[in-house]
Amino acid sequence: MKKLVITTSSFDIDNNPHIQHLLQKGIQVVSNPHKRRLTEDEAIVLLDDEIVGMIAGVEPLTERVLQSAKSLKVISRCGTGMDSVDLVAAKQQGIAVLNTPEAPAQAVAELTMGLMLAALRKVCQTDRSVRKGEWPRTQGHLLAAQTVGIIGLGHIGRRVASLCHAFEANVIAHDPYVDQAPTGVTLMTLEQLLATADIISLHIPYGPDLHHLLDAQAFTNMKTGAIVINAARGGLIDEQALKDALNTNKLSAAALDAFEQEPYHGPLLECDNIVLSSHVGSLAKEARQNMEIEAAENLLQGLIKQD
Repeated sequence: MKKLVITTSSFDIDNNPHIQHLLQKGIQVVSNPHKRRLTEDEAIVLLDDEIVGMIAGVEPLTERVLQSAKSLKVISRCGTGMDSVDLVAAKQQGIAVLNTPEAPAQAVAELTMGLMLAALRKVCQTDRSVRKGEWPRTQGHLLAAQTVGIIGLGHIGRRVASLCHAFEANVIAHDPYVDQAPTGVTLMTLEQLLATADIISLHIPYGPDLHHLLDAQAFTNMKTGAIVINAARGGLIDEQALKDALNTNKLSAAALDAFEQEPYHGPLLECDNIVLSSHVGSLAKEARQNMEIEAAENLLQGLIKQD
């Protein structure tokens, strides 16, 4: 019997018309029994010889995993990033790889704004103080008075730029693949952006060439008191260097929704001037519904093309 596997920790099968269509065609759906990000070995176990399609989360789909999946024809990422998939190995195996870049974009952009505002107004620190019986008169900063530097002007970065404009912030950006910036956004080199921006927000995929894009030297090059936001991918930031920059007040604050190792248990937990979120950028109900439907449609169309 042909099967498809859904490895995201949650997925609404009952209300997804494309999955229902595949079920009616006699394809069996296998879910992730662990309800968390799979390891390589766990992915190999799930991708048995009857699996022809996969709706993937962020588990490591390495060459080893893909070579073990003898019948797999289509991987449909429920999300934007493709860094968890060995695309070269997939091509060698004849496996189509698709993603959903548009569906989660607004949700991630809105979370970015939430992180930005929380860092500027020290919302989390104030909350912790009030819960301890204190009543601090915490002074923060206006977003309207900041220059926001966006690294990456894709689906999400452009939305963040638009939202920042709505708050009357100045917006600059760096993206080597963009020649024409949106209205009101000034393109510049990465070095210029790091030296100019009050807030630096990452909106790029992860890759080996971008590993620790923001490292100790990058933090040194930033304005004293700058804020760093990462709602993109772990690995883009050297987390130890970030901790050092926060502890020395080189940076006034940071806010992260993505980490090199997840779930995160690292040294940034010790910093009071950082907002930490559990990689929930796309987890707005409406965006999640759209993303799941788009991922299932991609899978269905991919399987049709492969037949």
